[in-house]
Amino acid sequence: MKPKLLIVEDDDSIRTQMKWALAQDYEVFLAEDRPGALGVLKKEQPPVVTLDLGLPPAPGGVEEGYLALAEITGEDNLTKVIVITGQGEKENALKAIGQGAYDFFCKPIQIDELKVVLGRAFYVSNLEREHRELQSRLAGDSFEGMLGTSSKIQEVFSTIRKVATTDVPVLIVGESGTGKELVARAIHRMSSRRGEPFVVINCGAIPETLLESELFGHEKGAFTGAHVQRKGRIEFAQKGTLFLDEIGELPLLLQVKLLRFLQEQVIERVGGREQITVDARILVATNRDLKQAIKDGSFREDLYYRLGVITISLPPLREREEDIKLLANAFMHRYASENKKKIKGFTYLAVNAMEKHLWPGNVRELENRIKRAVIMAEGQKMNPEDMELAPPRSKYGGKGLKEAREALEKDLIQRALVKNNGNVTKAAEELGVSRPTLYELMEKLGIKNE
Repeated sequence: MKPKLLIVEDDDSIRTQMKWALAQDYEVFLAEDRPGALGVLKKEQPPVVTLDLGLPPAPGGVEEGYLALAEITGEDNLTKVIVITGQGEKENALKAIGQGAYDFFCKPIQIDELKVVLGRAFYVSNLEREHRELQSRLAGDSFEGMLGTSSKIQEVFSTIRKVATTDVPVLIVGESGTGKELVARAIHRMSSRRGEPFVVINCGAIPETLLESELFGHEKGAFTGAHVQRKGRIEFAQKGTLFLDEIGELPLLLQVKLLRFLQEQVIERVGGREQITVDARILVATNRDLKQAIKDGSFREDLYYRLGVITISLPPLREREEDIKLLANAFMHRYASENKKKIKGFTYLAVNAMEKHLWPGNVRELENRIKRAVIMAEGQKMNPEDMELAPPRSKYGGKGLKEAREALEKDLIQRALVKNNGNVTKAAEELGVSRPTLYELMEKLGIKNE
């Protein structure tokens, strides 16, 4: 099949001439005004359009042509519009390019030259559409709501498939924002328990005085304010899955009770004596180093080995460089659609800034920055400022030499600490300074190693 081409031209003789000259290479459709062009566009969806700016009802002006351009690109932002303009109206053509036109061509029309411009437009259009289809397939084939093609995240997906069919406890570890709850939900959805409850509790978000009752429930009169009997989260997860987020924050007393449940599958409500059998799978997550917590005495070693029958380690986003643009595009399409914004993508500087950023907040930070950028962007492509990822040079603009040097040192030290997970020795080696020197610089610049 020949590629489809729409010619929008109010001069009948020029329309006929162009159709006759191009019909051998393209399936040509004609329109003489804006409504006719939009009708053809919606019905035939041609990837390339030639557009004369001077259209009726005001063929002597350009406003109708600009309106047609806006409506054509609004219908499909991948449509390549080649503006046809008179020799003395080059400024109008340049303005049209600023409003989304792909290229312009000056009258009188030289068919051989026009064919070259058309060929390039169809080639670029095909590449962009193939890319969009690929992105769509990747999004459609995303693994239980997670997206990524890097080897490290694919290993995580493979492990999820293997453990989902079992009932063993799983310990999910990773930095904040890497998607630990998404992994837990994926395991539940792929398990035989998928039709049963998935109950979540964040052990670090509930005061210690309330956490025991929240987990195990309480009997009426067990404590002041306990006016009725209440089931705990563990009971609500009967036959389903219980996900304990931030398990490293669980107090030692409750660690003992949780260990007993894992061993015997029974619980007792606060203030009760009845033993209640609960069939629930346990998944836990943490961003803490539990082995260090065991050494510190804040986490029980026997509970650690009970929970960590299988451990899934989520890689930080900085170790998934090939996934950054993929994830950014997915978030961009989602939030552009939600906010009805016509965002086409990212500028070169924005892509460069994303690749250089260390993403201490991981995927959650990327998602939040893209969401903000979609709302703040004024053009069709997002730039570093929209994501608050301004190029490094802007950080030092207007600063004196001493201030700029300190700002640069602070930036490099913070990046090295994040990259090395807070390990000062490794960060010092990377920066080419001694460990004591790095500590002095951190104190001088007010850098906390959290």
